[in-house]
Amino acid sequence: MASKKGVRLVITLECTECRTNADKRTNGVSRYTTMKNRRNTTGRLELKKFCTHCNKHTVHKEIK
Repeated sequence: MASKKGVRLVITLECTECRTNADKRTNGVSRYTTMKNRRNTTGRLELKKFCTHCNKHTVHKEIK
């Protein structure tokens, strides 16, 4: 049986400062997963989350 595609999608949020910041605490990029409703939120999602590599709250953007 084929699964029905729902309205909610699993998305990945990635830290925007980890790519450019050379003074971060550890190597790597902070990523979070969450869900969004594709009907209500059609654009890319941006949330402030805690980055363990930068050791502060930064903007995390939705990646593909």
